[in-house]
Amino acid sequence: MNTILIAIISLSIIGFLCSALITFASKVMFVKVDERVEKIRNCLPGANCGACGFSGCDGYAVALVEDGLATNLCPPGGVSTLEQINEILGVTGGEGLAKQTAVVHCLGDIESAQSKMVYIGVDSCFAARQLFGGQRACTYGCVGLGDCVKVCPVDAICMEDGLARIDPRKCSGCNLCVKTCTANVISMHSAPVNVAVMCKNTEKGAKLKGKCSKGCIGCMKCVKECPEEAITVNDFLAIIDYNKCTSCRKCVEVCIAKCIV
Repeated sequence: MNTILIAIISLSIIGFLCSALITFASKVMFVKVDERVEKIRNCLPGANCGACGFSGCDGYAVALVEDGLATNLCPPGGVSTLEQINEILGVTGGEGLAKQTAVVHCLGDIESAQSKMVYIGVDSCFAARQLFGGQRACTYGCVGLGDCVKVCPVDAICMEDGLARIDPRKCSGCNLCVKTCTANVISMHSAPVNVAVMCKNTEKGAKLKGKCSKGCIGCMKCVKECPEEAITVNDFLAIIDYNKCTSCRKCVEVCIAKCIV
């Protein structure tokens, strides 16, 4: 009986001492957190996309308070988040934050793009690209296995007929799909995107035609038709200068391949 009582008393004393040490340590080692960090974190969208240059929203919130980082580095949050952050920090500025949306520069779906083989393997664009550039004859186009779908935090991307499609109404502009796309056919544009060349192939037209019926053949018709001289053809591929483009859509009307939409 005495042995049990001694054990209980000993454990009680040890527990009391440990709790006293923990309480003392918490007081001595306490680091005060600026309440503005939590307020900013609450107004950030929580996508943790890394577009701001940090691994997540927490890191950006801390940097805004402690390092005075620019308040307009969160594309998913848009102007409303920018205004909230400015109000919390008591600053102004951050102009120039434009809504960004991702665009898939490819129209090579199952019907339009030819296949050079049947791919049986890991359901991943990255894995398929390791095998002769993927199953499509055109190695410049969408691989069609949905790596971009898997990383999109807002479900703005889906696969239709073996081709990635992005809903601009849902796209937050986080840039994750651009980083993930192994074919480099996704790029960011200021929203809304009124006209875009939906091809990345730089092969000669004759060679491309045997691979995809909707690829740019570099015919120069769009260049000649554009009244603003906003289009050039480099390496058999039309490129639009959005600083000059007025969205008159004359290039869309004359495009033989119907790859400008």
